[in-house]
Amino acid sequence: MELIQTAAIGPTTDVELLPFSETAVLVEFGKGIHPETYRKVRALAQYLDRHPFPGMREYISAYSSVTVLYDPVQVKQEQERIRDDQPVYQFVASMLQEMIDHLDCSTRKQVRTVQIPVCYGGEFGPDLEYVASSHQLLPEEVIEIHSTGKYLVYMIGFAPGFPFLGGLDERIATPRRSSPRLKIPVGSVGIAGMQTGVYPLETPGGWQLIGRTPLALFRPAENPPSFLRAGDIIRFSPISPAEYTAYKEERTCR
Repeated sequence: MELIQTAAIGPTTDVELLPFSETAVLVEFGKGIHPETYRKVRALAQYLDRHPFPGMREYISAYSSVTVLYDPVQVKQEQERIRDDQPVYQFVASMLQEMIDHLDCSTRKQVRTVQIPVCYGGEFGPDLEYVASSHQLLPEEVIEIHSTGKYLVYMIGFAPGFPFLGGLDERIATPRRSSPRLKIPVGSVGIAGMQTGVYPLETPGGWQLIGRTPLALFRPAENPPSFLRAGDIIRFSPISPAEYTAYKEERTCR
């Protein structure tokens, strides 16, 4: 576990609240992938976990935004109870703005750090050579850069348990493949632009594959089924093919 000192958000002028649909409000704290912006995203998400408003269905957090979905009938009932006659969207947006203005993230928080073993290159990472040559690097240098990084889990999505990780060194940032693969092996570690991630299931995909982990990230028999969660810190540690096989055999025998 790591301790992270966070700053108070307080009243802010850089947040935008926009209608996302007839039953959703999009709260944008900024653009792009930035830890400071994401800190505000997590603060609002955690506040909504503790204090859902009447009629709130769910929220979806992303790199720089939170989309809040609501039931307009239930929200209207709440408005009638307190005798508020604003349009439903405006009422929800006003509540969210009030929450944002009073968010306080000034306490020190513990963040879970997860070490993920990765066997790089060869059959486990068929695009490692391409990534290296694209940046005039040796494959060993790509492995060193990738495995010495510290990555933040911004969100889980695309496939069950798939972590979108920010913090990739720009020296190895590589565009997606022009032609996606139809099947990506479970545990494949990929790069797409300034992101890196791990495929928890066999799915199609276009990320550049540089390695594979024997660690299971999607565990349907557990609750929650996703091993990683938003806000975790990830570190990758290189292992040999023999260690990869031994790890898989050990889990199979349990």
